[in-house]
Formats: sequence, structure tokens, C-alpha cells
Amino acid sequence: MKKHLIAAAVLAASASPAFAHHPLGGMPMETFTHGLLSGIGHPLLGFDHLFFVLAVGIAALYTGYDRLAPAAYIAAMLAGCLMMSFGIGLPMKETVIGLSLLAVGAVVLSGRALGLLPAVVLFALFGLFHGSAFGDAIAAQEAGVGGAVLAGYLIGLGLLQYGMALAAGFVVKTVLKAAEPVAIEARLAGAVVAGVGVFLTLENAEGLVLSALGWAA
Repeated sequence: MKKHLIAAAVLAASASPAFAHHPLGGMPMETFTHGLLSGIGHPLLGFDHLFFVLAVGIAALYTGYDRLAPAAYIAAMLAGCLMMSFGIGLPMKETVIGLSLLAVGAVVLSGRALGLLPAVVLFALFGLFHGSAFGDAIAAQEAGVGGAVLAGYLIGLGLLQYGMALAAGFVVKTVLKAAEPVAIEARLAGAVVAGVGVFLTLENAEGLVLSALGWAA
């Protein structure tokens, strides 16, 4: 139990808001390599995306399709990013992203396995919003980006997150020996992710209320 608590503490520490979504330190992306590095860095520096991908990998493990199910998230995430890069954004992204951690974390915490179809639908739905948030980095670049930068960015996002999801499932199943969804190790991980989701959801709700009242958040 001690090592489980330590692991949870490390995860919680990595959720520090000091992390920013700027792998290049705010520098513009101008080359394929810049795009690739930024695509790799964004999910690592954005703890909300990081926690969600890890939860996807764990939840996917118990569908029986641990390689296929995360691919639904990756495909939808890339689609959402590409849409945003062309100026087609989704509403209330941060609110939905917070809810995505709460929802998938709660699924893992419950100890119940999702079927493949519900998992694919859930991962793809939330993937669109995570991808739209990733696309902000492209859309915000004033001079726009070339095809090489966009390609590098999408490749970095896709490969890194797919690898993270598979790694999360591998660690839970092989290292922690949590072969069933009711295993305490998996459910503790779900509790951590759901807890982060609760925090983000409350924070987003507070922002919406203050905005509706005309007060600064």
C-alpha cells in the first residue's frame, strides 16, 4: 500500500499548475522538427491531457482491446486538432476536458470494464475536445504554419499519446499485476484521475459562475 500511495503522490505532484503548454518556450513553430517537438511536449506539459491519456490506457486494458480502443481517442484527437488548426473550434473545451478526466477516472475507479463500443464512443467524444485544445497552439500562431509544421505536430501528438496509453496499460497489467478491473492498483489510479477531474470541474464551474456575474475569475 505504501508504494501505491507514493505513486499517487507523484502523480498528484505532477499536476502542478506551474506546468505550461509551451514546449518551445513560446517560440513560433517554423519547421517540421519544431512541430514534432511541440506535439510531443504538449501532452506531457499539460497535466489534464496527460492524466486523461493514462486513464484511457488503463480503461482500454479491460475492454480486451488494449491496442484498438486507445486508437479511437487518437483518431478523434487528431481530427479535433486538425479542425481547430483550420479555425473550427469546439465550445467549452476546458469544461469538457475536466469532465473527461472525471468520467474516465470514475469508470476505472468503479472496477467495471467497458465494452469495446462504449469505450470507443467515450474516448472518441472526449478526444475531439482534447484535440481542439491542442489545436489552439496552431491556431494562435499569427503567421500561420506550413504543412510540414502541422504534419510534425500531429505526428508528435499521435505517437506520444498512443505510446503513453499503451504504456499505462502495460504497467498496470504487467508490473502492478492488475489483470482485472477490480484490482486495487487500477482503482487507485482511477481515483487519482477522477480526483483531478473533480478539481478541474469545480475550477471551471467557478469560472463560469464568476463570468456570469461579471466578476473577474
